[in-house]
Amino acid sequence: MSLSSVLNTAQSSLTNTSRQTNVVSRNITNAYNTDYTRRQAVLASTAPGARVVSITRAADAALMRQNSDALSVWHAQNTLMTGFERLSLSVNGVDNATSPAMRMGELQTALQTYSASPGDRSLAVNVVNSAGDIVRALNGGTQAIQQLRTDADVEIKQSVDKLNSLLADLEKINTDVMTATTLGRDASESLDLRDGIVKQISELVPVTTQLRGDGDMVIFTQDGVTLFETVARKAAFEASPMLLSGQSGNQVYIDGVPLAGGQGGDTDAGGSIAGLLQLRDSVATQMQTQLDEMAHALVEEMRQATGDDGLFTWATGTTPANQGASTLVVNTAYKANPLAIRDGTTGTLNPDANAGFTAEIERLMDAFDANRTFSADGGIEGAKTLSTYASASISWLENLRQLSSTAAEKKNATLARTSEALSNKSGVNIDDELAKLLELEQSYAASAKLMQVANDMLSTLMATVR
Repeated sequence: MSLSSVLNTAQSSLTNTSRQTNVVSRNITNAYNTDYTRRQAVLASTAPGARVVSITRAADAALMRQNSDALSVWHAQNTLMTGFERLSLSVNGVDNATSPAMRMGELQTALQTYSASPGDRSLAVNVVNSAGDIVRALNGGTQAIQQLRTDADVEIKQSVDKLNSLLADLEKINTDVMTATTLGRDASESLDLRDGIVKQISELVPVTTQLRGDGDMVIFTQDGVTLFETVARKAAFEASPMLLSGQSGNQVYIDGVPLAGGQGGDTDAGGSIAGLLQLRDSVATQMQTQLDEMAHALVEEMRQATGDDGLFTWATGTTPANQGASTLVVNTAYKANPLAIRDGTTGTLNPDANAGFTAEIERLMDAFDANRTFSADGGIEGAKTLSTYASASISWLENLRQLSSTAAEKKNATLARTSEALSNKSGVNIDDELAKLLELEQSYAASAKLMQVANDMLSTLMATVR
């Protein structure tokens, strides 16, 4: 081997070691960056020695897709589960202690106690107060549901704005990837940024991706709607100032196509936006229907035997279209004269003012056990008594909450497994990188030794020539 070949080989080795060390150092620096994909310097044989021909990423498209899917379904499920927990606490209270069903049980107990001493005015007052507790439970439950729907509407707006922002960022990064690919430059940084944006988008809506030859990426929603192709498509949504009972929320449109919400406690939705839509338009509206049905049953089943308004009625000025849990009130005639529970508001039910008269009280007690048909829109089917329906409302919510919680645990476990698999494949293992650094250190030492030998040979040669 000639002296010049030795020098060239040593120089090539030092250059390669420098580039490889830079790659390993960058890997170690980003060891805890979940959006970073491990790099590797690829060597190719040359004459003399070898050289770094490219920097590759340890990316795995299949694992990326699985992780993106798992991320999407978990965010939808977690959004729904959080909504169920909020409804359970705000409408029914801790351990259902302030639920309409519990308040109805207290009213039944108050009526039963009053029936034993129908001449006791304080017991009649207790009945009216218990009726007020039911009204407050139904009024408050409606307010909580309306607030949840309004909050969900606001979150949908924020999520849509974030989606549009991410798509705009993606357009810039995707252009950088295409430019670098076309010019043969290292596009690793841009590819990492693009993958990170896709992950953030999948948290909002489920996506599938398709790569083209020039590094271009096309993104579709789960329903096949184009979300991004060279340029970002527009996601549109108009928030409502306040969603009242019976008022529908606006739809989310992606490239002009409406985005559907999920269904079921173990939701089939993907992405937090679909979870919010399900919470706003399905879960909350069904529960509102249940409260409205209870309010209607209380007014209708507890009318006086004369047909006049009974213990419960609608707020003054309420139109038929607005009759529901939000407008339910205790009849003011009963507040002014609690003994109207026994005698009726006009006294005609007990014209002799018999202190032991119990017929009307017993009829009110029986109202809770009378079968009636409730609207199927509330998600509770079949003819039921008022008491049974109120209890079924609790069971309906708790069953969905439990199902949602269990599903969230399973989907979180799936997300953890896919994230771990992706990390093992494309993430950075510090131990491995440190081992590579030791190898590169030895390579550097060998190259330096070769340079020293070449220097000694050159010195000897020069001395001989002199």
